[in-house]
Amino acid sequence: MDDSIIVNGIDGATGEYLVPPFTTAQAVSIARGRPTEGSLGTWFRAIVSVLRRPELGLPMDVDPTNLARAGWAVVFPHGISPEVKAAVQPLLDRRKSVVPPDRCKVLQYRPGESMKKWLQRHGVAPGSVSPTKVPYYVLLVGGPQEIPFDFQYLLDVEYAVGRLAFDTPEQYRAYAEGVAAYETASGVRAAKEVVFWGPRHPGDRSTQMSADSLLGPLADGVPAMGDQPEEAPVAAERGYRSCCFRAGDATKARLLETLHPSAGTVPPAVLFTASHGMGWPKDDPRQRQSQGALLCQDWSGFGQISPTHYLTAAEIEAGANVSGLIAFLFACYGAGTPQTDNFLSDRGRGPVEIAAEPFVAALPQRLLSHPSGPALAVVGHVERAWGYSIRPFGVGSQGPDAQGAGSQIGPFRDFLARVLAGQPVGHATKNFSERYAVLSSELLSQLDESNPGVRPTPQEIAATWVERNDAQNYVLLGDPSVRLRAELLS
Repeated sequence: MDDSIIVNGIDGATGEYLVPPFTTAQAVSIARGRPTEGSLGTWFRAIVSVLRRPELGLPMDVDPTNLARAGWAVVFPHGISPEVKAAVQPLLDRRKSVVPPDRCKVLQYRPGESMKKWLQRHGVAPGSVSPTKVPYYVLLVGGPQEIPFDFQYLLDVEYAVGRLAFDTPEQYRAYAEGVAAYETASGVRAAKEVVFWGPRHPGDRSTQMSADSLLGPLADGVPAMGDQPEEAPVAAERGYRSCCFRAGDATKARLLETLHPSAGTVPPAVLFTASHGMGWPKDDPRQRQSQGALLCQDWSGFGQISPTHYLTAAEIEAGANVSGLIAFLFACYGAGTPQTDNFLSDRGRGPVEIAAEPFVAALPQRLLSHPSGPALAVVGHVERAWGYSIRPFGVGSQGPDAQGAGSQIGPFRDFLARVLAGQPVGHATKNFSERYAVLSSELLSQLDESNPGVRPTPQEIAATWVERNDAQNYVLLGDPSVRLRAELLS
């Protein structure tokens, strides 16, 4: 098992891993068999230097955190219903009130358009963001059948991209009106607090890593080690209180209590969870409504599974209070599911179909359209989350020095720090986008046998492949320009 790669996710039908652990050699074989398309590879290499500039490809006089200068656009798919457009209008009216007309846009996505062709149609070249043509903050409206997940992944490398995808116009309206109300209210119903939640299951390396090397360092900080200075808890650094439900405390009841605060209490401003996400086989009637549900500490172990072990959208009741919440769900399928497996394939037959059609997960949909006031945004994974991206291969999960040892949680820490500082949530995810571009470029170089110099080891290729996979599929659900009203939190 020391050489095994374990992928996040528990099968709701069997209680076992969704994907059996596989070896480094198998990972290298898959990586070599699924090379990045040539023009995209060139773009990844070119875009890395752009993403490291302070202005991220924007004009020198444009601060990416200034919505009025960076601009905002809503993108509707061709053929969208008039009812959905009307439902989103309250949010569009709100953005028009703060963004100048020359950089507040209503744009269209045409069926089958690639990211590069879409930008070209609007007169923009990759590597250069022009807010008066395509603004920096881009909100996609519609599901992945109408605007593909791949379009969102790639556009998000250079832009701050979010998506709204619901089943009914009423859900779109609940979000649009709720965000407008949140931004104009004299007070907010949230505490200046971050809640961390994540189980740690015996015999499960995936949640042991996420609890010890992700939640622990974020919630508790990291002590000084060698020449590395101490890192304070990210919430305390920004003047927020924090609470961490980890391992035995990460029960379903605790998570439900956080989302359904008792009378006289208010929910946290930010919820960060790290757990297995649930998955079901294609055509299983439970898949659409429960895929990505959060597995809790209540789980009794491999080979056993029950609805009492995981939290679904249906359990977020009408009396919940999630208004103004920003949530980060580190979980397999926590944000959505593609139609075909993005990473694994059946040799000889190509990509494996895992759903009848791609879809956005029901849990974030429920949070973002709650009738008592919606969450502002949910960040999560489409496809699987890869626990090994948190910590390099070869770093053990046990012992007193495990917490934070060798962890690679910079993007998570930066995301929280930016959100707590009141920056737009879409901009707060930019470290993930940069990491995706950098690792994609690095993987291409490692797989290019014409490159001179020392060849990378299989372990190095596998590590880069896993880390790239994890970075690729983070998506933001909600308007990317929303931000916490930190000055009103108490």
